Amino acid sequence: MRQEIVLQQGIPSEKAKEIIKFIKDAKLKKVQAAIQGDQLRVSGKNRDDLQGVIRVLKGTDLGIDMQFTNYR
Repeated sequence: MRQEIVLQQGIPSEKAKEIIKFIKDAKLKKVQAAIQGDQLRVSGKNRDDLQGVIRVLKGTDLGIDMQFTNYR
């Protein structure tokens, strides 16, 4: 038995724009979101604000699987 699957690396630009709009609509203060190639970078001064963004994004179904990395 064989099964073909399609893997996608990165976030499509349409989905990235949708996620940025969602972050802005959630009124999360002091965070900025930017599209960098096939990634979405969310930056802010306070670590608690960034964790709040992760919490909000995990609680919603955007139709894609997301991974969160922290480079601090």
